[in-house]
Amino acid sequence: MTSVLYDVPGPRGRRRILLGSAVAAVALAGLAVLVALRLADNGQFEGQKWSPLLNPGDESFGPLWRSLAGGMRHTMDAAAGAMFFSLVLGTVLASTRITAAAWFRWLVVSVIELLRGVPVVMAIFFASRVLPEVGVHLSLWWYLVIGLTAYNSVVIAEIIRAGVQTLPRGQTEAAYAIGLTRGATLRLILLPQAFRVMLPALISQLVVILKDTSLGAFISYEELLRRGSIAVQNLGNPLQLYLLIGALYVIVNYTLSRLAVTFERRVSGGRRPLRVEAATEVAAAGQASTAGVGG
Repeated sequence: MTSVLYDVPGPRGRRRILLGSAVAAVALAGLAVLVALRLADNGQFEGQKWSPLLNPGDESFGPLWRSLAGGMRHTMDAAAGAMFFSLVLGTVLASTRITAAAWFRWLVVSVIELLRGVPVVMAIFFASRVLPEVGVHLSLWWYLVIGLTAYNSVVIAEIIRAGVQTLPRGQTEAAYAIGLTRGATLRLILLPQAFRVMLPALISQLVVILKDTSLGAFISYEELLRRGSIAVQNLGNPLQLYLLIGALYVIVNYTLSRLAVTFERRVSGGRRPLRVEAATEVAAAGQASTAGVGG
């Protein structure tokens, strides 16, 4: 299908693109070789630096992997809690913004805009430092979950609201025609469809939550990154350990994405799922409209 966003390049344009791609590939390959040579000169490929990670016979192998496994368990615990509370609170905020009277909608929009503008790490630090000062003493797990929920719940609220706005207006009018209230229409008809339409964008945000649990290291919550940092201090191989930790995050996030896509295909009756990029663009368009009160 011919694109309406750009002109299809002609023969000369295709040759230029091919030449540029070849030059970029050669440059990247040369950079990779240079980096590998520098790492070799610094002894980063020596067996003693990789042995605690890969050699079961190494005395540090067992303690290291037990520590990382415990960190991964703490990461998953915090991610699960933040995902649950973010989905619940995000749904409540989206529903309130859609159904509330105009005067109250201003308050909801103000809360959403405030929390969206606060960096996640600041929300976590606020929870861990300010709450104890006012007499709310909780575990580090709760401080991390509260900080993550404060930010991600408003993002999820905007994703859900954008999903509701993409639905045909006739469904709402038909619901009113049969006597359903505004709240019942949203709960029984609009929200289930919005979740289904925006599921790819929601999946993407849940993966973000999982990655953001690494910020718990700054409040000494012993998730995967924190455990890895402690191991680096004892073993003295930061490059190898942080590469391993990065690989573990990639594996977990990819697995989460594939499981979620499989679930989406089942609930959609085996039809091909929406592209994550397209759904995210719809969510971004909905978020951009928060400058106004409309909901």
